[in-house]
Amino acid sequence: MSAADFLFSPEVQKLLMVLYAAPDQQFSTSELARRAKLEEAETALTVEHLVRSGIVKRQAAKADQGDTVQVDRSFVFHNELRNIALKSFAAAEPIRAMLRSKFKDSVVRAFVLGEDAQGTVELLVVHGRLVPDEATMTTACQKLSKTMGRHLKVHVIPINRLNGMSPRDPLSSKLSATTVHEVVALGDTKAALPVERSSLLQAARKKLATLARPSAR
Repeated sequence: MSAADFLFSPEVQKLLMVLYAAPDQQFSTSELARRAKLEEAETALTVEHLVRSGIVKRQAAKADQGDTVQVDRSFVFHNELRNIALKSFAAAEPIRAMLRSKFKDSVVRAFVLGEDAQGTVELLVVHGRLVPDEATMTTACQKLSKTMGRHLKVHVIPINRLNGMSPRDPLSSKLSATTVHEVVALGDTKAALPVERSSLLQAARKKLATLARPSAR
């Protein structure tokens, strides 16, 4: 279930996922159906709905080719709809599902930082006591990127860096942008937080105090 279900039907979400990933590309109905994994007749009806709504525009047919459609950037709600897609079915939800299933023991927080004009989604992954295996993370992100039709640019940092981040940190300004959306929050996974240094000191002092006690005779 998607957070955008109240706005878009499942068919619309599948087509917009493809269209917003390549907003300047022209698609035939058959190509959209193939990429969205929908029946061509069903795709044709949904495309007509999107054209009538003004979300996409139809391009005149060229020689030996049928009509094509592409995103209409002049649509009055274009930016808003693209942000909704990014924060739900087009990026945030599949990313959240992947991190919670494959990295539940290491990832404590994660943020979608935004998306550039080419459709590359920037992701910040914050780990706890355990560090995600680099090869596993790379493979999972590559697979997800193919599914979403978007490139993923991933940063992986420890939670101590996030909590102590200075304004000079390269990620600081990105985290404060209005496009940021948290997809994994503290407590969403089973990942353990790092042991605080103060806790280690307290444990050491407690052990020393125990050792210093005179033994009973």
